[in-house]
Amino acid sequence: MTLKRQLFLVSLLALLLPWAGCEFIRETESALRVGQQQMLAGTARAFAITMANYAEEYPPSLNRESANEQLFIHTLEKKPRIDGYFDDWILNPDAKRSIRGSDGAIQIALASYDNMVYVYADVSDRNVVYATTETMLLENGPRYADYIVLVSNSSPQHEERFIFTAEAPGAIVSYKKDGYELIPESSISAHWQDVPGGYRLEAQIPANLLRSHLGLLIYNTANEIQRPTRSSSFSGQRPKPAVLPSNKLRKATAGLAQPGMRIFVTDSAGWRLSVTGELSAATTYYSPTAGWSNRIYDLLVESGTDAASAEPHASGREQQPYVSSALDGREMAGWYRSKESGRAIVAVAAPILNDDAVIGALVLQNGTDAILSSTNAGLARLINLTLIATVLVAGVLVAYATWLSRRIRHLSIAAEGALENETLHIALPSALAVDEIGDLSRSFSNVLKQLGDYNNYLRTLASKLSHELRTPLAIVTSSLENLEQEALNEASSDYTTRALEGANRLRRILSAMSEASRVEEVMKHAELKSFDLHKMLQSTVEAYRDVYTERNIIFTSKLTSAPILGSPELLIQMLDKLIDNAVDFSASRDTIEVRLSSHKKILSLSVTNPGPALPESMRMQLFDSMVSMREGESTRHLGLGLYIAKLIVEGHSGSIRAKNVNGGVMFEVSLSNQNSP
Repeated sequence: MTLKRQLFLVSLLALLLPWAGCEFIRETESALRVGQQQMLAGTARAFAITMANYAEEYPPSLNRESANEQLFIHTLEKKPRIDGYFDDWILNPDAKRSIRGSDGAIQIALASYDNMVYVYADVSDRNVVYATTETMLLENGPRYADYIVLVSNSSPQHEERFIFTAEAPGAIVSYKKDGYELIPESSISAHWQDVPGGYRLEAQIPANLLRSHLGLLIYNTANEIQRPTRSSSFSGQRPKPAVLPSNKLRKATAGLAQPGMRIFVTDSAGWRLSVTGELSAATTYYSPTAGWSNRIYDLLVESGTDAASAEPHASGREQQPYVSSALDGREMAGWYRSKESGRAIVAVAAPILNDDAVIGALVLQNGTDAILSSTNAGLARLINLTLIATVLVAGVLVAYATWLSRRIRHLSIAAEGALENETLHIALPSALAVDEIGDLSRSFSNVLKQLGDYNNYLRTLASKLSHELRTPLAIVTSSLENLEQEALNEASSDYTTRALEGANRLRRILSAMSEASRVEEVMKHAELKSFDLHKMLQSTVEAYRDVYTERNIIFTSKLTSAPILGSPELLIQMLDKLIDNAVDFSASRDTIEVRLSSHKKILSLSVTNPGPALPESMRMQLFDSMVSMREGESTRHLGLGLYIAKLIVEGHSGSIRAKNVNGGVMFEVSLSNQNSP
């Protein structure tokens, strides 16, 4: 079977199962969620009718501007310590309301616990001015201080004011204003705490001292003689009604709430009057104990709005879109899901009507874990089987693709290695396979074999031509020399002289072609000896300066000596080829650098010259026989110089390579000096 058919059949198994499973899960989840929304909507309408029987518990309707000025009294879980800190209130920081102050924002909050009302204010004040005996009159001067007023009334004629001012940080005495006098109120506990950029006030007030309307006034003065500016939580002369959760409504909804259900009741402005019940803990969110099928299920179903939007708002006022719709008289449902935890919530808001007027809204929330398709035993088995089958098919496909890629990678590495190491007659991996990769391997092997045969032919071509042409050339040369001895006319003598010069040039060409063969023979029988390569290079470079006067040839090295075991004559011949190549490819007055360095018993000899860069395609063939990059050169350049240099370096168990450097080319020779004394 061909490789194409194998991949086609395997890919079919991987595509069908997950697609069908995902579509079925989405459709089932959507149907079950819509069903629960409809069920909750009917329950919410019935609950709303029941809650309408408690019309006296809902405050009168206010317009939007007035509702924005109302203060919400949160319910605390335990009694806080009166010390000026907010952390023991155990409320969300967003429960604090912000109002504008003369020196910055002012954060205020009200809460209740066990027939006590607690007041907290965090005031921005660049210069806190404390009260003294002279400034206790506060409003009439002539001296002033910073202070806070809690305004409490039920009608314009029945207003009470509680004043909080401090002579120093710490526990303070609170005052009740009676006409123009300030009477200490011993039943109120308060603490004034200085903080960077202002101060904080925390107070505990018996609930029976307060009336239905509450508001805060914050007076801030820059110094004792300047009349203070006032910041207020309300507009006009009278505060708006405070919102206090209803115990009666909480008890009524507690009898209606079922396990896993949460009920909100709000007034017509959205202020939360009661909250009852707790949503059941999610079973489909990601956790160490959750099933892996449930976690994958969470990735498939519709995400919905963030579940945090379904939580009771920290400010005490519910203004989510579905709640606002219910307060406008229209029932609406919401779908919430947490991307982090996977927790899903269905929420329905229904209007509470009294004489056809909306007096509030009932919000009914329920977790969808009871109806999520992953909790259905039959569907859970289907999900598990689908996921297991998909994982198995995907695993087989990944394993097969890995095995296939390894075969191709091994074939590529072997082919590149054969080219680099010139082992062109080796068998490549997968040569015996009967698929397309086997055909490719055998084709590569044939191409490499032909390339190796061709390279061998090129390597021996020079010596073959030299051997075959030397005898005929000797005959032609001797004949021309004999002909010169005969009496010839002037024209014939000129022709004979030119022919003899051409034969001599041809003899020099044949000598250059046979030089590589001679080097190979010399390397086989050369007697290696120990010598100082550093000293040899110094003297050789001096000689090059005399020969190539139009080039600036320099020798650099941090070494003082470089003992090596080798043939000095052959290494000089190798250096001749590299210098000759550097001179040919550089311009007049260019600098050619010969450098010698050492690293871990390896001597590195480099020749660097300015000039054109090497083409990437020529790096592998540059040191082959009869390969030249020169254009328009004379016949003495047959592409054998670098090939001879390579033979000499490899004969010394070294290596040679060429690379492009900044503005030129560098030939680097690496020689081992581990056999040196």
